[in-house]
Amino acid sequence: MDVAPQKVVGLRRAGRYEEIGPMLGEVMAYIQARGITVIGPPAFICHEQTPGDAQRANEAGNADLEVVFPIEGDAEGSGEIGVYELPGGRMARIIHMGPYRECEGAYSELFAWLAENKLTVTGPIREVYINDPHTTAEDLLVTWIYAPIE
Repeated sequence: MDVAPQKVVGLRRAGRYEEIGPMLGEVMAYIQARGITVIGPPAFICHEQTPGDAQRANEAGNADLEVVFPIEGDAEGSGEIGVYELPGGRMARIIHMGPYRECEGAYSELFAWLAENKLTVTGPIREVYINDPHTTAEDLLVTWIYAPIE
């Protein structure tokens, strides 16, 4: 599928995956304080190239974490928070339903499908969090996982 580029407000730092939620909170507080218009669900951008790399980086506490919210209109970054265009392009997508900590099966399916179809991941994978974990039961959480491909 083709995904359009999107203007986002985001935050990127090294850490552990358990920090994604608090990072999203930091960005949302920034957005709300400035009256920025959010036009879609938040996403996590995974910069490690393989599931094994991601697991090792997380265990070491130096995973490359990036969280973003899609926005419209004018906005400026400040400090660690930036405003930029998240690249679009051709992507494969798989949908995971359930707790975030159980996404591994979806990733396994995605990478198996990519190998079967002789496709290569060409950039960071992104997880888009479709519903809110504060108001949705864990088993009903929906995550769209996108991998840029060629």
